[in-house]
Amino acid sequence: MAITRSRNAAEVILDALRTFFHHKRDQLHLSLERHKVYRNTIHELSALTDRELADVGIPRSHIRRLARETAYSA
Repeated sequence: MAITRSRNAAEVILDALRTFFHHKRDQLHLSLERHKVYRNTIHELSALTDRELADVGIPRSHIRRLARETAYSA
């Protein structure tokens, strides 16, 4: 027979708050990582010359859109 410990309301609330804050922390971490990918993509593509961008088929005006798709898709 398993022994179970009854939990009072304060313990239940604290567990719920821990879960909530851990979830928010994880969301913030993911958001910061995605923004880092966005910034790095813009930086790397902007450093290319117009000729190099043309060679890979990317107009300079599409850099921000491509960075956004790279960072925030999927």
